[in-house]
Amino acid sequence: MSLIVKICGLSTPETLEAALAAGADMVGFVFFPPSPRHVGLQTARDLGRQVGGRATKVALSVDADDALLANAIEALQPDILQLHGKETTARLRDIRQKFALPLMKAMAVETRADLAGLPGYAAVADRILFDARAPQGATRPGGLGAAFDWRVLEKLELKLPFMVSGGLNAANVAEAVRLTRAGGVDISSGVERAPGVKDPELIRAFVRAARATEELMT
Repeated sequence: MSLIVKICGLSTPETLEAALAAGADMVGFVFFPPSPRHVGLQTARDLGRQVGGRATKVALSVDADDALLANAIEALQPDILQLHGKETTARLRDIRQKFALPLMKAMAVETRADLAGLPGYAAVADRILFDARAPQGATRPGGLGAAFDWRVLEKLELKLPFMVSGGLNAANVAEAVRLTRAGGVDISSGVERAPGVKDPELIRAFVRAARATEELMT
């Protein structure tokens, strides 16, 4: 089984093209104004057209209301909605009913206790993304370059597809996959030269390193 590689927080044609050319399976676009990776609707529309079916388009939002989600969906035409806030299982059901799109729910992880809500989310979402818990007082829940202890996910029994994120880079992605047996990896700040500024060479290096881990999954 091949590893799913997601490059998140893309915001320019050049860096999107680098991710697509490198062979990323998923490309993520952030609809959350506090983030340095936030894209406006016209930019999202242009980048969505650029993808042209070469990768799965993911629209990331944080505790968004229906109006924001509707605008993001109209502009990007995403394949998946990534919910990266404190959305409840009831909210996930509501979003699924209203927008009829697959859902990826991000869960902030620091200790095993943080997995308590997993069964509820797994019953509603199509995919789970485990991300490092943001520090107290952070203005956004992800994209902070922090990793969590991947051993928290060791021996995880989850029938749903899941991915890991948080503090990944080309040097540590193999260890993350080895410990978690995740079916996918998601990176944002680890392929940037400054907050919100993606580096095409770092994108290429990460995808190469992630692909090299696929033998660990067999």
